[in-house]
Amino acid sequence: MPEHAFDPNAFIAAVNDTLTVRRVFGEAYERAGTLVIPVAKVLGGTGLGSGGGEGPADTEGDGVGSGHGGGGTLGVRAVPVGVYEVDESGVRFHPTLDLNRAILGGQIVVAAVVVTALVTRALRRR
Repeated sequence: MPEHAFDPNAFIAAVNDTLTVRRVFGEAYERAGTLVIPVAKVLGGTGLGSGGGEGPADTEGDGVGSGHGGGGTLGVRAVPVGVYEVDESGVRFHPTLDLNRAILGGQIVVAAVVVTALVTRALRRR
């Protein structure tokens, strides 16, 4: 077996460490008597594989033939959602503003208005 064999347990531990809210915001903290708890949507997918076996003798003629290998991949999408604020008056949720989504929504509204105006104009010409 090679010196640097693939260790699936180490890979899984790294995946568990990666798929956390801390990757987006960090840890919860307290300031001036208020506890702030970050909230995020973290999505991930992983693939993992390994193999091994005896193969034919190598071309060097030493009669040794073997194979072993493994690997993994990880994809992560982490999006901040907001924070919970906890103090003596209760718990409040403060959502984050997703500027990209707001811009896309505005573009869709503008496109819908333009298409409606063009269709209305074309129908009036008939």
